[in-house]
Amino acid sequence: MLRFAQTERRSPPRRDRAERIADFDEISATLDVQNLHAQSERCAGCGVPFCQSGCPLDNNIPDWLNLAAEGQEHAAWVLSNATNTLPEICGRICPQDRLCEQACVPGQAGFGAITIGAVETALSEQAWREGWVSPISPPVEHKHSVAIVGSGPAGLAAAAMLRENGFQVEIFERADRPGGLLTYGIPSFKLEKTVVLRRTEWLMQSGVKFHLNCEVGKDVTLAELRRQHDAVLLAGGVYQARQLSVPGASDNMIVPALDYLISANRLGFGDAVEDFNSGRLDASNKNVVVIGGGDTAMDCVRTAVRQGAKKVICLYRRDEENMPGSRKELQNAREEGVEFFWLAAPKAIHGAGDTPTEIRAVRMQLGAPQKDGRALPEEVPQSAFALPADMVITALGFTPEDLPAKYAAPDLETTQWGTLAIGRNGYETSLARVYAAGDCVRGASLVVWAIREGRDAAMEMIGDILRKELAA
Repeated sequence: MLRFAQTERRSPPRRDRAERIADFDEISATLDVQNLHAQSERCAGCGVPFCQSGCPLDNNIPDWLNLAAEGQEHAAWVLSNATNTLPEICGRICPQDRLCEQACVPGQAGFGAITIGAVETALSEQAWREGWVSPISPPVEHKHSVAIVGSGPAGLAAAAMLRENGFQVEIFERADRPGGLLTYGIPSFKLEKTVVLRRTEWLMQSGVKFHLNCEVGKDVTLAELRRQHDAVLLAGGVYQARQLSVPGASDNMIVPALDYLISANRLGFGDAVEDFNSGRLDASNKNVVVIGGGDTAMDCVRTAVRQGAKKVICLYRRDEENMPGSRKELQNAREEGVEFFWLAAPKAIHGAGDTPTEIRAVRMQLGAPQKDGRALPEEVPQSAFALPADMVITALGFTPEDLPAKYAAPDLETTQWGTLAIGRNGYETSLARVYAAGDCVRGASLVVWAIREGRDAAMEMIGDILRKELAA
């Protein structure tokens, strides 16, 4: 108790700028045992754990911090793992500064929040080193099977929960590697791919069958999955980029953020990437302008730095206070040399042939608040300016694909935003025995929310299937 007033918050050491921008390795080390204990001891043991309510997974944070402080790392990990299927991933990429650590009472009191994410990562890595992580071995095996479409965080979390309850699980993934955006969307300097592949291999060892290079709606139909399985979970992401609507923003002149990030991750695997070899997706020695202010934009600017860009600029139409991205990622980007133009929006892209050379922009000011509470950006008259730009990357968010058309399921209902419609108190869609969770329901969101929904959807499917069996 009260150690937070005596011991300073200490995050894991980060490599210096010159070293870390020279490769795509993770920038932070893992807390050693001594600091794991010391930082865990800073937890105040609040009677009302706001950190827990700030976590979408409702992780029992104070209790596993207390166990870690006492040197009971195994027990702490077991408790952490009980509510989180992918703790080593959440510890690395969750925006704790906007979730559990933002709600931390010592942090709000000015003593610095407990390094919850760093402790979670350290416990998880110790679990893998010590062999505490073993394949799932359910007490009872059921004949019931569930097909999961998509192997991102929602699909992986659901698969683990289903296997723990003895259900047979098959995952259908259109990419050549499992993991979804964990594998191809998030840069390795935030999440090394061995961490993701280690977890997917664990699921394979647990009896989950993966069908890679298998696109539902093309290689297999949704109707076939419904016939072959007791339930189907749609757990795909949202990959369709929002378009930049200014003169000159043609497909040849701009690079969608996801195309750029997938290319960089494929290169990390040693894959041949034609658009990188042609120079289109290579930022080396270029003036790069990234448009957007979210975490995807931060991933792009930091990737461009590592590819050897001449200069990297982030253009965002609101101010720093209103940017949606993690402040931790903003700090990292600044340290790595990225320049930010706040309250600035693109107006046109100029170039020679299919190659951009300049982006025209205008200064913005924040006007009246909108329905969501955020101020509406407005142009400042006569404030136009130009920036050199050999590569323009757009990170404006993502929209869902037309899933009813893709799956040849016209009765599959969607919302006004194009996401899949589910029940008010559950995850079943308008199609019987077809459920949905993750970004295809929420829209582009956080990994931790996808994990929560994948777990909850799995439990709903288990209950529905077993009740149907009892009623038969």
